[in-house]
Amino acid sequence: MQFHLRESTSINPLKQNTNNETHTLPQKMPSPLATAILLAALFGVVSITKSAVPHECAAARNQNHQALRRDTVTVLMNGFSESRIPLLHSLAVAYSLSPIVSSVLVLWGNPSTASGVLHQLARNLSLSASSSPISLLLQPSASLNNRFLPRPDHISTDAVLICDDDVEVDSKSLEFAFRVWEKNPNRLVGLFARSHDIDLNRREWVYTVHPDRFSIVLTKFMLLRARYLFLYTCVGGAGMARARGIVDAVRNCEDVLMNLVVAEEAQVGPLLVGAKRVRDYGDARNEGEEGVRVGLSSRKGEHRKRRGWCIGEFHRVLGRMPLRYSYGKVVDDVGEQGLCNKGGKIVFCDQS
Repeated sequence: MQFHLRESTSINPLKQNTNNETHTLPQKMPSPLATAILLAALFGVVSITKSAVPHECAAARNQNHQALRRDTVTVLMNGFSESRIPLLHSLAVAYSLSPIVSSVLVLWGNPSTASGVLHQLARNLSLSASSSPISLLLQPSASLNNRFLPRPDHISTDAVLICDDDVEVDSKSLEFAFRVWEKNPNRLVGLFARSHDIDLNRREWVYTVHPDRFSIVLTKFMLLRARYLFLYTCVGGAGMARARGIVDAVRNCEDVLMNLVVAEEAQVGPLLVGAKRVRDYGDARNEGEEGVRVGLSSRKGEHRKRRGWCIGEFHRVLGRMPLRYSYGKVVDDVGEQGLCNKGGKIVFCDQS
């Protein structure tokens, strides 16, 4: 068990290549609010993750990625809300018990949390019955960009699982997702999908859900190569620095930016996998769990609008839109979906 406190320091008009689909979006002047947020991000009024986390980037640059283990995964679980500590503890232990998990790193990003609370959490994790080591690492700041620090001193696997502290995934689904990733290591693999699109009437990018396609997987559960953490944090020059600044300005959209980074590198969209059992405690549709549901996504309309704005601003500062659509879902079996009368109830015919 480790308890660390680590310090760290265009193309116009808009065009998008989406698997043989090209969209052109007329230019639109940004709103005063959007301009104010962007200026804050660009000129340092807000905290920006610099390209520039010198130790992390220098060490990751010299890391031999060919030597990373490929048979297991490192879990990076984000933690911020003290009210969710019991749930975080339970989920971290559950991940550590999986035979495919090399280690679990709990990344605590709330700088206001009392040291006594953190020491107690560290102690509880150290006393937990687990098969793999669990480490509690304090983030250098509250920036969401810190979720993607390369951490060469702690990550010894090629696969990394980024996950939230309020999403419970059964072990079989975790192992299946990892098997899918092993066959597609250059792609993002996830359980929760969203999409970008264009609102031609309003002349802006939007963040949405399509029933037949997707281009974004969420960090509720996201499998990716360790090398992509380095690309996000340490590569990309001024454009990526500005993009990370936008993440800090709105305290949102780090997952969207990672999807852009990987799509640009891999030239292909993410993969969506099916799961046997997934419990999202932060979903706004839950009842009676207000103490757990504190995430931004519970304010659906505002959340989607802000993330659509992020997509547009990322495109503007990076000068390109690499997001690509994917279609369908990878599942480990296909059951009969016909309905039958069993025991006086109408159920799926293959349900025992």
